[in-house]
Amino acid sequence: MRKVVVFDVGNGDHGPGGAELKFEEDGRSVFLTRSARNQADRQKKKRTKSIIVSAVVVMLIVVLSVGYMLFDLQRQFNTKTNTVSLRFSKAEQQARPIKSPDDKSMNILMLGVDHADNDAEGPSALDGAVSQRSDSMMLVHIPEDRSQVYVMSMVRDMYVDIPGYGPNKLNAAISYGGVPLLLQTVEGMFDNKIDHVAMVDFEGFKELSTALGGVTVNNEIPFTANDTDYFYPAGEISLEGDRALRFVRERKSFSNGDYQRVANQRKFIAAAADQMLSSDTLTNPVKLYGIVDQVSPYLTFDEDFDAATLVGLGLQLKNVNTRNLAMFTMPTAGTSTSADGQSIELASELAIEQIGEALRTDSMEKYLAENPPETY
Repeated sequence: MRKVVVFDVGNGDHGPGGAELKFEEDGRSVFLTRSARNQADRQKKKRTKSIIVSAVVVMLIVVLSVGYMLFDLQRQFNTKTNTVSLRFSKAEQQARPIKSPDDKSMNILMLGVDHADNDAEGPSALDGAVSQRSDSMMLVHIPEDRSQVYVMSMVRDMYVDIPGYGPNKLNAAISYGGVPLLLQTVEGMFDNKIDHVAMVDFEGFKELSTALGGVTVNNEIPFTANDTDYFYPAGEISLEGDRALRFVRERKSFSNGDYQRVANQRKFIAAAADQMLSSDTLTNPVKLYGIVDQVSPYLTFDEDFDAATLVGLGLQLKNVNTRNLAMFTMPTAGTSTSADGQSIELASELAIEQIGEALRTDSMEKYLAENPPETY
């Protein structure tokens, strides 16, 4: 089996120092951790929210897998999922980048929201200016040959130009104008059109664990979740519902806080994805129906990204699984402070130019080969 390199990310506030390399070969995984300890002091000074990149990615896999297997559930899926209206004016639409009709690649802006961290309730379409911000922002690139899925995490504190508002953190675009303004910001940054928008409420991930009948992980560090009586012993444990959610959210029980939380998230997500894509699940209509029924209410798509579109994309990606995912963090130019005193991540103009070119020419594989994340 060929070796696949997956660039996993931890907390988006870490900047480029928060990434890790994961090498998978013959079912074995080896992680090369970056200089986490060098940033430990910084993490103690301010509370950071975890970017739930992998959760959103695995939910995308779920949607695509279910989509091409269950044609008869399209109506149910369309009824239960939420829709975000982009509502661009004529002038705004004309200002968007133009995509060549011959370009069959696909770009999807994916957002993850953990309402428990944001003191909000229920899924939100985020189609206008809102007080809430997204916990994770990713650009998913699916090449024309549909052989791979590239997932690029964008650091939410990256200082960029927001149309109509000037320089600010990327995440501020949602507060100013919801998903439409964030989409315009990302399109303007890379000078590339985004085809679709998808959002996942992290509560849906809890529902996924329940629909799967529990997810089995190998827990290396025994702990009790803070302010609960949920004890997680060392060894193989089955996680479901609230216990699963607390497992992937917990950070206060660990000396390295967010770093262990990210590791636990990655472990849980890998196990959930493997179970979702197993023959036992994909050939079980009752279980698949349950997944669609329980997870759909926590998914939000743009008006053109309906079940029929997902079915078609799912058929095209039927040979893609978790081993065909290339996940990486968009490079930044380091940490700084804005004129108004905000802690920010400086945008890398070189990275923006190179990634924009890779998107336009459908050459993301070449970009990653030439620009792998730095390691120690």
